[in-house]
Amino acid sequence: MLKTFSRWLVLSQLAGLAGCASLMNGVTSQLADNLSAAILNSGDVATVREAVPAYLLLIDSFIVNDPNQPQLLMAAASLNGAYSVLVDEGRTAILADKALDYASRGACLQVKALCSLTGLPFAAFEKRINGLEANDLTYLYGYAVAWTGWIQAHSGDWNAIGQLARVKLMMARVIDLNESWDRGGAHLYLGGLETVLPASMGGQPELGKMHFEKAIALSEGKFLMAKVVYAEQYAKLVFDKRLHDRLLNEVITADPRADGMTLTNRIAQERAVILLADGDDYF
Repeated sequence: MLKTFSRWLVLSQLAGLAGCASLMNGVTSQLADNLSAAILNSGDVATVREAVPAYLLLIDSFIVNDPNQPQLLMAAASLNGAYSVLVDEGRTAILADKALDYASRGACLQVKALCSLTGLPFAAFEKRINGLEANDLTYLYGYAVAWTGWIQAHSGDWNAIGQLARVKLMMARVIDLNESWDRGGAHLYLGGLETVLPASMGGQPELGKMHFEKAIALSEGKFLMAKVVYAEQYAKLVFDKRLHDRLLNEVITADPRADGMTLTNRIAQERAVILLADGDDYF
């Protein structure tokens, strides 16, 4: 269930690429911004899948030239993490590892409290995260997204699964600081994390449902992947076929065109068609 959840949800981080104009000055900044906008607003998933590797190499070259640029590192983390769901699973871990490395480096350069988090005792980790402020949100959220993708890519490793509590704490802090950040993205992630397991095994499906509905409301229903993850994670978990089918039909019939969300919405619609077709076999 963890793999299913994060494989699609991690696509939400594509929306974070729209701010690439601040990466560097002059021509490079404009190039990064224009490429990001073209990716996010494309309705041609196949073309993006083929074209993004060139962009990954381009950003890598920027980092080689300027390895201590926090915004650049976070943008590279977002793109590597998002692209990891568009490749075969054999390559997912490579891209997820790279995304987490970039995110941890970028976050540490900008926010010292986000340095060396993995080795901290949980109490010390909690104190650091709860001490972060609103101006740390870009780095806190980007790091948490990359970490979630990394856990997904290593879901067969119980040491990786054991780090979920840290990611949940980071997302909860994002909500405390600004729940509308990334169109309610932290609510969407927590919705997924709370519905990885049924209530009988320690999951909190109803809390997850609340987070999903909040995420949909904060995006004004325009971020279609929220409804897909809601259907796949919560509705299937509690065997609510009516909710499952309603959400997926809403996604299929929706206009996918929305600034910064068109690509992800197209992918959501493709996924919704598959889930709806398979629904009768599940319920």
